[in-house]
Order: sequence, then C-alpha cells, then structure tokens
Amino acid sequence: MLEFFGSARRRRLAPGAERELGDDMSRISGAPGRRMFERESELAAIDEALRALTGLYGDGGRDASGGSTGDDGPLAGEPGEGHPDSAAGSRAVPGRGTAPEGGADPGAYEDGVACALGGGAGLRLVPDATVLYGSALGNEAHDDDSRPEAGARVRVLRVAERAGAQEPSRGGLLAVAGPAGLGKTTLLAEVRRRAAALGCTVLSARGGDQEQTVAFHVARQLLQPQLAGESDTGLRSRLGSWYDIVAPALGLCTTAQGAPPDPQGLRDGLDWVLTHLAVQRAPLVVVMDDAHWADPESLSWLAAFAPRVEDLPMLLVVAYRPDELPEHASQLSTLPGRAGHRPLGLAPLTGTATARLVRATLGAHADDAFCRACWDVTGGNPFETVELLAKAHERQLPPSAASVHLVPGIAAAVKGSGLVARLERLGTATVRFAWACAVLGTEISPGLAGNLAGLGTEAAADAVDRLREARILAVPHTREDGTGDPDAPLEFVHPLIATAIYRAIPDAFRVALHGQAAWCVVDAGLGSAAAARHLLETHPEADPWTVHHLRAAARETLRAGAPDAARRALARALREPPQTEERAAVLYELGCASLLTEPATTVNHLRAALEEPIDDPALRQGIVYRLSQVLAHSDRLAEACELLVHEARTAKDARTRLRMQAEKFMWDAFRADEPDSPARSRRLARLADRLTGRDITERYIIGLRAWDATLRGEHSKVPVHHAERALEGGLSWADDSRGFEVPVLTALVFMYADRPGRAEELFAPGIAEFESQGWRGAHLSFAYTLLGYIRLRRGRLVEAEDFIRAGVRLAERTGVRTPVQWYGLGALVEVLLARGKVEEATEVAERHGFGEPFPAAVTFPDSQTVYGELLLARGLPKEAAAELAAAGRRLEPRGIRNPGWCPWMLHLARAEAHDAPERARATAREAVARARLTGTPSVIGQALRVQAEVAATPAERVKLLEESVACLEASPAAYELACSLFALGRELRRTARAKEAAEHLYRALEGALQCRADGLAEQARQELAAAGLSPRRLRPTDEDTATLTSRERTAARMTVAGDTVRDIAETLASDETGVARLMSTVYRKLGTEREGLAAALRE
Repeated sequence: MLEFFGSARRRRLAPGAERELGDDMSRISGAPGRRMFERESELAAIDEALRALTGLYGDGGRDASGGSTGDDGPLAGEPGEGHPDSAAGSRAVPGRGTAPEGGADPGAYEDGVACALGGGAGLRLVPDATVLYGSALGNEAHDDDSRPEAGARVRVLRVAERAGAQEPSRGGLLAVAGPAGLGKTTLLAEVRRRAAALGCTVLSARGGDQEQTVAFHVARQLLQPQLAGESDTGLRSRLGSWYDIVAPALGLCTTAQGAPPDPQGLRDGLDWVLTHLAVQRAPLVVVMDDAHWADPESLSWLAAFAPRVEDLPMLLVVAYRPDELPEHASQLSTLPGRAGHRPLGLAPLTGTATARLVRATLGAHADDAFCRACWDVTGGNPFETVELLAKAHERQLPPSAASVHLVPGIAAAVKGSGLVARLERLGTATVRFAWACAVLGTEISPGLAGNLAGLGTEAAADAVDRLREARILAVPHTREDGTGDPDAPLEFVHPLIATAIYRAIPDAFRVALHGQAAWCVVDAGLGSAAAARHLLETHPEADPWTVHHLRAAARETLRAGAPDAARRALARALREPPQTEERAAVLYELGCASLLTEPATTVNHLRAALEEPIDDPALRQGIVYRLSQVLAHSDRLAEACELLVHEARTAKDARTRLRMQAEKFMWDAFRADEPDSPARSRRLARLADRLTGRDITERYIIGLRAWDATLRGEHSKVPVHHAERALEGGLSWADDSRGFEVPVLTALVFMYADRPGRAEELFAPGIAEFESQGWRGAHLSFAYTLLGYIRLRRGRLVEAEDFIRAGVRLAERTGVRTPVQWYGLGALVEVLLARGKVEEATEVAERHGFGEPFPAAVTFPDSQTVYGELLLARGLPKEAAAELAAAGRRLEPRGIRNPGWCPWMLHLARAEAHDAPERARATAREAVARARLTGTPSVIGQALRVQAEVAATPAERVKLLEESVACLEASPAAYELACSLFALGRELRRTARAKEAAEHLYRALEGALQCRADGLAEQARQELAAAGLSPRRLRPTDEDTATLTSRERTAARMTVAGDTVRDIAETLASDETGVARLMSTVYRKLGTEREGLAAALRE
C-alpha cells in the first residue's frame, strides 16, 4: 500500500512547486482565481499516489483526454465458464492461477494481477477467481504490439509479467477525512483534474444525504457511464453471464424474473466489472466524495473491494466526514487502517492562510484586523471563508478595521438561519423551487424540480437564475459553443447549503413535498424504485397507491440484489397499512426479503402472515414453504416439521399435501433429534415406490428415498436405482421455491456408492447454476466443499483441499458457526489428516472453534466423528473414544448404519484398541458386517483394514488386509487403497515376508505420491528402509487424468461385456493379478466401481 497516510502530511512541496487550481475560483467554492491554501501536504500525497500509479505505464496508458487507446473488446470469463471441472471441461485447480495465453509467466501473472482478491504473492484464488482476473488479461496476449489500439492492453500484460521481477504493484487507497466545509470536495476535484491530465481513466461518484436509501446509487454513478452507451446486445456480449446479475443493480436493464442473486454474488459481479475496467482502462482512478452518505449496498461493496486495489493499476480516493458516519458507514474509518496508515485529516485554515486568502480576494491592502475578524467568525473553515469573502466582494466592503463590525453579519448569511433568511428574500417562488431541489437531492432535473415546486417553465428558469446569483445553486459547465445546457442537472454549491435548506422546510410541508415528489417521479416515468425513497419519508395514510409502489420497488430492488432496501420499502408498506386482503401478501414478501439475513424477524413476519385471512391457496402454501425453510436454516428443524404436518392436515389439494409431505421428509433427513426415524424411512420407502416421478415433487421424494437408503446402509444398488429415477425428469439446483438440498443429496448418493465420477458430473452443472444465478454465498460454499469432499473420496487430495478451502473462504463470509461452515471445516480437517498434516488440522479446528457444542442438524462429514478422528490422530485415544461413542449414540437411534457415510464405528474400534482390544475387535466386526451389506467395495475395504488393525494374530491381519486390498482395487478410492497396501506391506515385513512386502510397499508409496498423501508416503519410505529396500522417490504418473490407455480400455470393455478375468488376461497377454491391477486403475480414473463401469464408459 502506498505510504501516503500520515507521513505525507509532514512533507511540503519544494518552494515554488505549490500547485494552482486554475483561474476559476469555483474550484474552491466559487470566488475569482486563487490558490489552494495550506493543502500542500495533501497535494503532495495526491501527486505521490498518481506518480506511483502511472509510473508503471510509461506513457500513462491512455491519451490526455481520457479516451481509451484500445478497443476493450468483450468481457470474457463469465462465471461458470472455466471453473474447475465445469461442463466446459476445464481442469484448472483452484489455487493455481491460469496463465494468460501467449506464454506469459504464470507466477508473475498470478502475483501481478490475479492476487487482486487480496493478499500477496502466491495467493490461492477462489476457483472462479482465476477466470475473473485471468480473462481480463488472458485474451489480450494475442494482440500484436505493433497495433496502436492494442498498446494499452499489452502494457498491462507487461506490467503483470514483470511485477514479480521488478517492482510491486503501486495501486492504492487514499482516504480524506474532515468535517463539513474543510475542502474535501475541492481536493477530490483536484485529484480528478490531475489524474485526467496524466491520461488516467477517472470514475467518480458522490453520496447524497437524500439518496442514502437508494440501493447502488453510488455504484451506478461509478460504473453506469462506462457501460450505458452499449446496446442491450452489446452489453450482454461484454458482461456475459454477469449480465443478469449486475445489469439490474446498475440500472442498465429492467429486473428479470426468477430468484434474485445473493448480495455476495452481486458484489462479486461488481468486483469483476471494476477489475476489468482497472485492467483494460488502466491506470484507473476511482473517486468517491461524501462517502458518509453513500448507500449501504455500494459502501459495503467498495469497503470489501478496497484492500485489493493495491494489486491493481487503480487508485481509490474516498472522502468523508468522520463525525457524521452512520452505522452502516463505520467501515470507512477502518479502510486505511488495514494497511497500517491513517486517513489524510484536513485541518481548518490558520490565521495566516486566511489572511492570504482575504488579500488575494479583496486586495493586498486588507488590514490585519479585518483578516483576523474573518478568521474568528469562520473558524478557518474554507467554505465559510470563501463564501464570506464572496459576499464581501459583492457588497464592495472595504477590507479595513472600519468594516470589522459588519463581518459577523455577513458570515451569518452564509449558513444556517442566515442562509435561510437570504433565501426568503429571493421570493416565494424561488423558495419553493429551492425546497423542491433540496427534496430531490443530487442530479436534480430542472423540469422535475419545476413540477414539484408548481412552477411553469419560465418561472422555474427564473428561480434557477436567482439561486445561481445568490450562490445557492452552482453555475453549470458550458458547452463547447459557450452556451449552457438548460436541461443539465442542477447542483447546490455545497452540500452544507442543501442540508440547511432541507432542514429549514417546515416538517409538514417537507413530508408533503416528498409525497408529491413520489407522484412526480412516477409520472416522469422513473419508476417505483425512484419514488420509494420519497414514500419512505411520508406519513402513513392507508393509501393503496403508496402500498402498490412500495411493493413494486421492493420487488425491483430485491431482484437487483438489495434485500435490505427491499425490506425498508416493505416495512414502510406494512405501516401504511395495506388493505386487509393485501396484508398477508406484504408480510410474505417482507419475509422473503429477510429470508436468510434476519431469520428471527423472518419467522415473525411469516407467522403473522399465516394468521391473516388468506383467500389465495397458492399464497398460503408459499408462506408455509418459506417459513419451514427459514425455520430449518435456523436450526429449528422440529418446528419446521410440525408446521408442515399441521398445514398438510388442512390442505384440500392432494398435490399440495404431497408437496408438504416431501418438504417434511427433506427436513427430517437433517434432524438429529427425529423421534422415530425408522418409521419415517418405512413411510418414505412405501411412498417412493408408488411414485413415477411425473413432477418435481415426486422426483424430490424419490431422491430423498435414495438418500435415506444410503444413510441406512442398504445395498448400493438400491439408492443408485432411486437416484437415477429422480434424475430422469431433471432436478434444478437453483429453484428458489424448492431449495438445493435434494439435488445435492441425490448427487452425493453416487459418491457413497463408489461412483464419484457420476457425482462430479452432476455437480458441474449445479455449480454453474449457482454462479449464473449469482448465488455465491452459502450455496456456492456448499457446492465447493462437497465437490472437494468427492475429490477426497477419490484420493485426489490436493484438488480436494483447494476446493474445500475455497468453500471455507466463502462460508466465512456468511457468518460464524453456520451450518455451511461446519460442513467446510469437517471436510478440511479430514483432508488435512489424510495428507498427514495433523498439526495443521489441529490449528484449523482450534482457530475456528471446531468442537463442542456440535450443531443440532446433521452434517456430512459428521462433525463429532471428524473431531474424534482428529483426537485419535493427535494421540488421544481415550478422548477420541468418548466423542466417537457419543456420535454413535446419536446416530444409532436414527438408523444411520452406513459406515461409508459416517465411519464413527471404524474410528471407535481403533480408539478402543488401546485399552479394550476385545471390545475393539467386536466393534470392528460389526462395522465390517454393516459395510458388507452396502456392497460398496471402498467401504468394505476400509472396514476390513480397520478390523485387521485390531485383529489378534498376524495371520488374521494378513488375511483381512489381502481382502481389503482386493476390495479397494475394485473401487475408485485411491487413497484408501494406498493405505491398505501400506498396511499389508508392513504386516508382511513384520512376518519376515520381505519380498512380498516390497511389492505392496512400493505400490503404496506410488499411490501415496499420486494422492499427495505426504504422511503416508513418508511412512512407506520408512518401512521400505526398515526392510533394507531402497526408499526411492517415485514420480507421480498421469493416472489422475480420465484418459484410459488402450490396454485399460480393452480390459474395461471386456469386463462390461461379461468376459472373465482369465479371458481378459489371455487377450492382453497378462496374468490375472495384472488384470486386477489394470482394472483398479480404470476404476480410479473413471471414478466408478464394477456396476457403474458401463455408464462411465458411455458404451
């Protein structure tokens, strides 16, 4: 981060180097041309920031007019396109930056540009982040340096290439803080002027006192001008899959139908747009004035984005009043502190500077007494000083001691009651027009203000002239022909003036003006959302028109990704109040807007809605489904189920009752305290067997039957059969009215049945649905975590860890100890243990509080079981046994008996072996029996290995391990196979069968290296050394690819055709052992077992 916080305030420019603002005093509030006094250190900080930003670019990257030196081209890399293992086939791994095409060094690229997510070199990116930042550069690598229009983009790429080798990125954040009137706006105007002169692209926005409730008001000011010139077709081409997510929020299109993006997904989209602009239109300067008045949605986005600017060719400049920060803007004060610096704090002018300004304005002959009087009455406030001197200049007041007694009176007319009195002297019509402008806020339409004031065109134009002459409204910029634009938006000279006038409006009249403004805005065709901010300021009057437009505004803002703004509008509509027949609908909409962010409030709204008289059955059903959903997500699963049972009894329609039954079955699947789980399973099985899957409700029930069969340890053919039935008609992951739980559970059925390849096939389009819908919070976190868990089951540990870490990072943005975080942390601990990183797993658990109390809802992997496994790995068998036994007591009554879903019994046997070996052997035997019932090779093989570990005799251990290896060779579980090979090799070495042991240990070492199970690989080397064999380090092969060799494909085809192992061996000129190993490789590559081989081959 640039060193221009605090330290720059102690530096001054060299003599003669003080910069002028120009000959127009309007740059410092309107008087004839003067310098900026006592702002040398701030100007030095600005210069330093701009030099650091533009110094990397040689010629600045853009022409002096600010125009682009190149064609930006389409914005590539939409969400879902190129994310790891997407349907498009990309095999990028999260955490591995995708280098630009054309040969740029990947490391320099990732460090120089892609680490805009925050952090330094070597940052591991969220999977789609490589697309987000990579696409902004990657497609430009083919540009020819000789083409002028390609110059800016090629320069950016070169900066990225050399960033690691020469100097770090010098983007940065510059914050300016100070009370009103100290010159923040003037300083920011100078930033814009100097940046433009250096060829920078400048984006600017300003918060408004009256616009704080308008969602994305600041974001629209910043980004809309850069995109609004495009046709809808062109805009869709530029934004790609981000179009439906960011375009409504930026006011570039009307909101579409369907589920809204979550706020985090929208912020990611805005990040993408701003990052693209920073890269392709570099260097970029973003200026935000009056940030204390910025809307919460824009402010939260920019506050989260701010730490990244130091890794982009971008300077972010923010000005705010620290003493007027509302609660939602408090994060502004912490932004510079993240880099260890302080904001630039503007101080009032000193007496000496005030005297210089007085003499520069009124003449060098102004005496000291007059100058002192000016300083005394203004307190050195630059705005008040300039306004005072402007008035003195207009009145031709002699700047002498004789005029000192007049100074306080003139100063009083500049602000507060004096300003109001001065306004009133301009006439009633002018006062009404000024009031109308104050109510309308910023970017005031002259025609709209005239309509609101009740003035005709000529009277309104006269009022504008009077207000400009009185230095209340700012003089507009002139066009090239020297004339002004009569339709140009009006602005107050200073926000202090706007605030003073607004507060001077009588309360009743101000409320009436806001009500009239809403009508005017709607009549002007600006829409309900624009009218809503005025309606929020009116008093309730039971007006149906008000309720209608507030509800319409809420729908629009909610679809645009601003649920807080929607809640404000709906809460106000509720207070209006709506008509009796509408009240339930308003409460329902309010509950939907608050669904996951304020669950307790949502429950109250939806319960209140159910108590209202409801004539529309569809509305009542919608309320019930939403209420059950929020209760379940609030860890109140029992209440959700009770609600559905009660409503199902009163429902008259059979399909409605079936839907409610399906919802109850779903939440029952996640209940840890379900009273009679086996009975529910029997009812579910009977119902699912009768259904054909003709609609989504029936398919959900069938999918739940598949999941229930998995939990109960039925033979894997049963859940796979039902899962395929459920998928025949399709299961959408992003159906807002249904939730994503059942489609995810259905996909996971295949993972637990040793068909992880099929599970991954289902996860790829599911993740793409989440990303295209803008659901990038909890939804995407679940998806990445569980996709990583699937990779863990296949033995691809590095990929698994990267995906799971990406899921955990996303989960951290949703809150602490949320269900999604429990899923992520459990999976992360498991993969770290598999890699032999016990200390790191312990640190993760301690840092995140992964331990008691465990969540009431069911999670997978089961949190308490994972915690027991961690204790066992740390050498704490007694503590582990207690946790694992408790997990068993919790799961057994629910009939969850599949050791592949939750291996609590396997880990308990290992823990008990230390003090109760007989009990451990009994536990292991029961676990093997349950595993055999599933018919799943990987589950059986893992259970047999644990039984061997606690077996009494070496011979029994060898026999069990040989069977374990045979089972795992018929599964896709590469890591578990390596573990069993190692255990068998070690046992054979200990029984003096070194030659046989060597073969298994080498295979174990090779498998461990391929899986990147570092701890297991080291143990294998130690065993080989103990056997007197060379513990050579084997290089991993390309076995983790999905491409079969010709021999492997031949063996696979013959297996599917039903040929015997002997026939396959004869065809391949091999032996039966060689065929078994060949098929083991096939199963691991394709992610399947014997039963799913035909489908995996697509033959």
